[in-house]
Amino acid sequence: MRIRKRVAHTAGFSYVEVLVATVLVAVSLVPAIDALSSGIMAGGVHARAVTRQQAMQAKLEKVLALPFDVLDAEALAAGSYLTPTSYSDSAGSSDRRLVYLALFDVDDADSDGNALTGGETGLMWVRVAVEGTVDDVETLTTQM
Repeated sequence: MRIRKRVAHTAGFSYVEVLVATVLVAVSLVPAIDALSSGIMAGGVHARAVTRQQAMQAKLEKVLALPFDVLDAEALAAGSYLTPTSYSDSAGSSDRRLVYLALFDVDDADSDGNALTGGETGLMWVRVAVEGTVDDVETLTTQM
C-alpha cells in the first residue's frame, strides 16, 4: 500500500498577482488624480466668479441708492451710454468695476432703434461691468 502525502498549500497571493494588482492600481490612479485636480481648479474659478458677481451687485446697489436727479446729471455728464461714469472704480484697481448710466428711451422717440439714446425722463439704465471681462449686471431704475 502506497501512502500519499498531502502537501499543504499556503494561503495568500503570489508575486505575479501582487504585481498585476499594483500595476492596475497605478494605471487607474493617474486619470483619477487628473480628474480631481480639474475639479479643484474649477472650484477656484467659481469662487472668483462669485466674488466678482457680489462686488458688481454691491456697486449696483450703491449707485441705485443715489437720488435719481444725481444719476441723471451724471448720465448727461458722461455724454454716452458707452462712456463709464465717475462712479466707476479708479483706474488700475483689481477687477475694476465700470458704471454706465443712460436715460432709457422706452418708445424710441428718436427712431434710431436704440433704447439707450434719446432718453425718456424718469427712467434710467444702470450697468456695472468688470473691466476686461464679459461679467456685468444691469437694471432699470425710475424716478420716485
